[in-house]
Amino acid sequence: MNYPVWQLDGAGGGLLIALMAIFHVYVAHFAVGGGLFLVMTEMKGIRENNQAIIDFVRRHTKFFLLLTMVAGGMTGVGIWFTISLLNPAATSKLIHLFVFAWGIEWVFFTAEILSLFIYYYTFGRMDNRNHVIIGWIYFGCAWLSLFVINGIIDFMLTPGAWLQNNNFWSALFNPTFWPALFFRSFLAFMLAGLYGFLTAVNLKDVVLRVRMVRYCALWLIAPFLLFLGSAWWYRAALPPELQVLIFERMPEIKPYLDAFIILGPMLMLGGLIMAIRMPQSITRPIAAVMLVLGLLYMGSFEFIREAGRRPYIIRDHMYSTSILKKDMELIQQNGFLQEAKWVSSREVTRDNMMTAGRELFNNLCLPCHSVGGPLNDIRKVTGNYTPRGLEAKIGGIHNFSPYMPPFAGSGLERKALAYYIAYGLNNRRDRMDDVAIREIGDEEIPAFNGESDKYVLLAWSDMGMKSYTDASGSWMILPPGGTINAQLIERGETPDVIVDGVTISYAVDPEFSDPAQQVDFWQNAAALYDREIAPNTGLSGNGLTGVMKPGEEWFTVSLLPVVPYTAERRYMPYPAFTVTAVSSAGEVLAATRVVAPVATEMGCQICHGGHWAVDNRAGLSVETAENILAAHDRISGTNLQGLADNNMPVLCNCCHADSSQDAPGNKEQLNLSAAIHGFHANFLGERGAMYCVMCHPADSGGATRSFRGIHRGLGLNCTYCHGEIEDHAISLLKAEHEQGKERAAVLLGNIRPANFESVDAVVPRRPWVNQPDCLDCHEGFQAPEVDTTFNRWTAGEEDLYRNRTDESGRLRCAACHGSPHAVYPAMNPYSPYRDVLQPMQYQGQFYPIGSNMNCKVCHTIDMEYEMHHPNMLREFRNQ
Repeated sequence: MNYPVWQLDGAGGGLLIALMAIFHVYVAHFAVGGGLFLVMTEMKGIRENNQAIIDFVRRHTKFFLLLTMVAGGMTGVGIWFTISLLNPAATSKLIHLFVFAWGIEWVFFTAEILSLFIYYYTFGRMDNRNHVIIGWIYFGCAWLSLFVINGIIDFMLTPGAWLQNNNFWSALFNPTFWPALFFRSFLAFMLAGLYGFLTAVNLKDVVLRVRMVRYCALWLIAPFLLFLGSAWWYRAALPPELQVLIFERMPEIKPYLDAFIILGPMLMLGGLIMAIRMPQSITRPIAAVMLVLGLLYMGSFEFIREAGRRPYIIRDHMYSTSILKKDMELIQQNGFLQEAKWVSSREVTRDNMMTAGRELFNNLCLPCHSVGGPLNDIRKVTGNYTPRGLEAKIGGIHNFSPYMPPFAGSGLERKALAYYIAYGLNNRRDRMDDVAIREIGDEEIPAFNGESDKYVLLAWSDMGMKSYTDASGSWMILPPGGTINAQLIERGETPDVIVDGVTISYAVDPEFSDPAQQVDFWQNAAALYDREIAPNTGLSGNGLTGVMKPGEEWFTVSLLPVVPYTAERRYMPYPAFTVTAVSSAGEVLAATRVVAPVATEMGCQICHGGHWAVDNRAGLSVETAENILAAHDRISGTNLQGLADNNMPVLCNCCHADSSQDAPGNKEQLNLSAAIHGFHANFLGERGAMYCVMCHPADSGGATRSFRGIHRGLGLNCTYCHGEIEDHAISLLKAEHEQGKERAAVLLGNIRPANFESVDAVVPRRPWVNQPDCLDCHEGFQAPEVDTTFNRWTAGEEDLYRNRTDESGRLRCAACHGSPHAVYPAMNPYSPYRDVLQPMQYQGQFYPIGSNMNCKVCHTIDMEYEMHHPNMLREFRNQ
């Protein structure tokens, strides 16, 4: 951040340094091992008095000199130019810290050059004894050069005690110095044999060629066991957290780990094959292939080692963005643009979002990412995100991508960066305007005559909104199927709840009655639910018309196959049903209409790509579903995408328990609510209710607008009852942690409470069982003195609002007050009457049944005492 940025774009992402450094390191290791190969082979020729072997050494020395001194020297200088431009801060640190080590290494390197030139140009001009001594001098200087550079390179991976004492010797002889030195030395000796093949296979003398090829194969194969031992030692010397990071938590490294594991035995097998006597036409291409395999082998190791440093360039000291670890908190507080030296924008405004975002990208992303290049292409890894989704991802990316540094900037800078990448590079945008709602025309409100009608039929949905995903061929987070309850009340001075001798039927409105529009979806959903959750019962037990099941005091129909799409495939999340009570004699006693809310407007596409599947405003596309499964597989090591590809769609509560669906799940896994909120809280924190509606269909400008009850009209939002997402997730995770689930502890470790001093202050709870309660605010059914109920939960399911009854124990609360999230008076975005059909039918007002002294709806007389609950004989307060 204190230096200008080298603008590479397509050639960025470390591509230049990777290409140059891997080739240089490959040659440099040959320069070490090959030096020993030369002198040992010359000694062999002298000892055996074999001039042909000595001539082979001379020819090989020429190849060796040209490759190591010319190609190696040029790429070595190229590395210095490249790193000084790519990361001048880290380069400066290494130069200043290791200035004397570099000086010593350059002395050895100078001696290398001189001794190698002397060695080559004195072949046949110097006596054997002195010539061999020159060869040993070269090898000694080359190995000592490796000795010093090995310490500097591995310091960047494991700085060890230097972080505390800033001691030069602690930095040089860091925790992985010795195992890395042996590892590189044995690898250098193996490469000497690999390079030797190139010269040996071109010998004209067949006997000598076979002999020298086998000799080179011995160099390749003999050190292999020692090499494997040093590799094990190298791994064991890594700090435990680095071992976990490299070998368990970074799936991006896996291809290189696999390549390193596979290519080693392939090289050994190639060495054995080369030892077989074969024609020159075969050994030449094999030798070339072996050399390429060796380059890939070296490249795999270097990629693993480099990736192991991430998100640092010098581990635990300097991030890959050149920001010192100790400065990160200050930069996050003040903003990157305020602290950086080489930027033109000092703050983010509405007018400079793209410009500021570009500057943030150049400084914070280009050190590791390219734009359209072959390595770490930012467009590829962010292509699914909209600006809002990417902003959330950036905020918590370091929690689940341990190779990524925390975002070094303010909230506004995070938005600018996300906007530049998602829109500027990928042309992905969030919804700019409110969704145009197609309002319902005249709403049919059933008739009611308070003078003559003998019955009141009340009906309600047990959930204010039933959400589900409809890409059922691939994935369902929740199965569809809403529930409607009904109570038939016989009017009188003392009304009675009637169950016996009555049949209550239901029928969906005609515009939702065409099952053909969703037959494939519903068959998939029913089959999946039957297979995984409820064999022999399933979703297909009820239709869009039918008879409700009687209970002790009320009637119920569950798993209704209703979808939020009309026959014309228009999204309408508030289908209505007509509910009719008929006596055993066939007399219609009462009829009413009730909404059965159901939504598919889930915001998964904001982060997972794809598009709306229906009406350009709702429905989960197959592309989005498959991207979600792929992300789950990548993070959790599952094979969900494979199941979906083999016609086995995935239902989340097969593994993750969901009490709302009576799905037991896998007892070792987090329950569904804890898993989803616990994971996403790492990205969506510190943003309030705005980020609840990124996923849930409650956005006030969306196509569903599910939060429509009186509390929304009073200015409350999700967080007043359910808490900020951080606190919401903590409450769920703590309950899972108490059950001994390790994953809960991992997720808890990344989340800081939003409104509490510590995690300990948040009360654990079980989803769908321990919920916010109306009476926490409305104590004694009085006007509330507080406006939040988070951290005070119902004791069990029987205490939930949707399950609770009045003080008589017979009348359900929701029968008179409406469904959760749509408590009367509710304002439906599609029709002012859709959520208040019964209040309008029975009393001509939006308010709860019986409010405003309307007791005569059921009692037929004016009441003088509060039968159902205290404080009800009064005018409705919020009119």
